[in-house]
Amino acid sequence: MRASRLISLVLLLQAGGTVTAAELAEALEVSERTIYRDILALSAAGVPVYSEQGRAGGYRLLDGYRTKLTGLSRAEAEALFLSGLPGPARDMGLGDVLAVAELKVAAALPAPIRDASSRARQRFHLDVPGWFEDPAQPPPWLADLARAVWDDRVIQLRYERRAGRPDAGGRTDAGGRTDDRTVAGRREVVARTVEPYGLVLKNGGWYLVGRVAGDLRVYRVDKIAELTVDETGFTRDVEFDLGAFWAERADEFVRRVLAERVTIRLTPAGLRTLRHAVEALAVREAHFHPPDEQGRVVVDLPVESVAVAYTQLLRLGPDVEVLEPEPLRDLMRSAADRMAALYRSPEQPNTVAPGEPGGDDADVGDAA
Repeated sequence: MRASRLISLVLLLQAGGTVTAAELAEALEVSERTIYRDILALSAAGVPVYSEQGRAGGYRLLDGYRTKLTGLSRAEAEALFLSGLPGPARDMGLGDVLAVAELKVAAALPAPIRDASSRARQRFHLDVPGWFEDPAQPPPWLADLARAVWDDRVIQLRYERRAGRPDAGGRTDAGGRTDDRTVAGRREVVARTVEPYGLVLKNGGWYLVGRVAGDLRVYRVDKIAELTVDETGFTRDVEFDLGAFWAERADEFVRRVLAERVTIRLTPAGLRTLRHAVEALAVREAHFHPPDEQGRVVVDLPVESVAVAYTQLLRLGPDVEVLEPEPLRDLMRSAADRMAALYRSPEQPNTVAPGEPGGDDADVGDAA
């Protein structure tokens, strides 16, 4: 344990210039007294660690001193190459850079573990898109966005969205203007000046996180119609944590979408299948009542809307009964009547009249 900490301490000093004992203690999650002992141990082992006094003082390594990667274990080297999975890097235009970097790291490794890269690729593969989805080409602006994110450059973008809909995480009109042009299906193109903070790959789709007029927003990269990278730089908030922001915003988005609730009764089979029909958060947020004597369970389930709940719950077939609200119950009853009419034997009359709920010319989309 201590040997691993000493290696981490050397790497921190190598990367951070002059670092205080308090900063080292916080990074390594130990006491400052432990840091003092470790510094003495490094000095005794021949590592050129020097202390500087004064307000700007701390510990630093002798200028030019560098460690080598010979201290990596096989597991550490394989984990390092596993973190560089090529697909997302290639999409961002960094495939060649990543390949060269991996070759340099591999060349610096000792001979017994130089095959770490090939071993990792033989054993692990990241396939981002979901099942039954065509492998999408990366959005055309992704490489330019990645460069702007790396270089902290302001961007000008024109973004396609549903008419009247605010940017994710912000107000409708803050930080930009709406063009006169709209497209089919009540969509509009808006112009935004954005400080690009980061890119996120979620379920095969790329998202831009950026600051607009002081607010952090989220944009789907494939909805960007035009992009220009300015020569103007910006100063990013050093406290910003992209992973933490995304986790919070994603959870907030799903909770905001699941704004309505329905009450259903599930058979044991329906209860097992529910997680495949609705969002995972909906299942976690649902209230499950005790089962009855037949094992059926009443569930208060959060949903996006009656129309969405209708399409989701149809997947459960006869293993779900909608109790509330009545409009959803009517839709399910109509669907059941039409299903029964489709499978009724020729000798049985069709009791559903055309034009009535469930009739031949009924439009479920209008009912929803």
